[in-house]
Amino acid sequence: MPLAVAARSGEHAPMEPSPMPPPVALLSQLADSLAGARSLEELVRPLLEMLEAVTGLESTYMTAIDEGAGLQHVLYSRNTRRLDIPEGLTVSWDDTLCKRALEQDCPYTDDVAGRWGDSQAARELGIATYASTPIRGRDGAVFGTLCAASDERRPLREGADRVLRMFSLLIGQQVEREQLLRDLHKANEQLRHNALSDAVTGLPNRRALMDALARRLARSDRDGSHVLIAFIDLDGFKQINDLHGHDAGDRFLAAIARALAGALRADDFTARLGGDEFVVLCSEHASDELAHAALRDRLQSATSGRIDLGDIAIDYGGPSIGVVTARRDRHDPAAELARADAAMYAVKRQRKAARAGVAPA
Repeated sequence: MPLAVAARSGEHAPMEPSPMPPPVALLSQLADSLAGARSLEELVRPLLEMLEAVTGLESTYMTAIDEGAGLQHVLYSRNTRRLDIPEGLTVSWDDTLCKRALEQDCPYTDDVAGRWGDSQAARELGIATYASTPIRGRDGAVFGTLCAASDERRPLREGADRVLRMFSLLIGQQVEREQLLRDLHKANEQLRHNALSDAVTGLPNRRALMDALARRLARSDRDGSHVLIAFIDLDGFKQINDLHGHDAGDRFLAAIARALAGALRADDFTARLGGDEFVVLCSEHASDELAHAALRDRLQSATSGRIDLGDIAIDYGGPSIGVVTARRDRHDPAAELARADAAMYAVKRQRKAARAGVAPA
């Protein structure tokens, strides 16, 4: 039981617990709680209130156990008299009454000092009576505990142990439902990410690129900016694949993707279009040839030179890069991308001609 020293308020005279509520009233209250609960907290809080009435013990609480870290956390608690077990409390799992109760199969005692006097937290609080039951998942693993305690020696009311187990079962089911919802949300996010990203480079894929280009074209109408599209084709990529293998080719693509990402400004966007083709989008105030050249030089510099692939290094002459400004009167991402592709092929022809030592056609 995760307990730590709490400041005691003024002493109170011992008080007899209120009578246990009749079964019909308890079931009615439980039904209302189950029907209205939309979260673990909304389920647990009324259960703690009912647990006080059922057990006659004035402190009731739910914990979560992190055995890997050796800690126990109080998630929700209810304290109505002197004993104060605060929410958010975290203590060593080895010092808790919960661990002792589980290991010794002893869910209740009204002599904590005599049975578990080695628990420092229980000693400091002066806990006399303690009852708990584990909260388990379907696989039997213990998630946490549901507990009740008092600083006076009190008998556990008849049937309270069964109610404790029933409540812990309901809480365990709610915990699993919420975990399932979290897992589904995470899976959906992963599916969404996979649908919009390239598996080799981790960059956005063609679908994400077309969405981003459409948004930028619409934004350019509103703010007067120009959308620059840089189409990048990795010259010589087939030779890298043929010479070093497809695994090295994939690592080369990933290295180029990292180089492009490192050359981007805050508002730039890059994607792998497919194969050995990448696209970068930029929003600029200027759209003249100087702006085109500045973007082309920035990307060319980032993707040229020695590319380290771990077991090998490639001295790469750089890609062919064509840059265009998207037309303001067109809202056709595919057409604008085709213009950038054509500009890239013009650059590729010029580079090929330069290597051959002839004037381009």
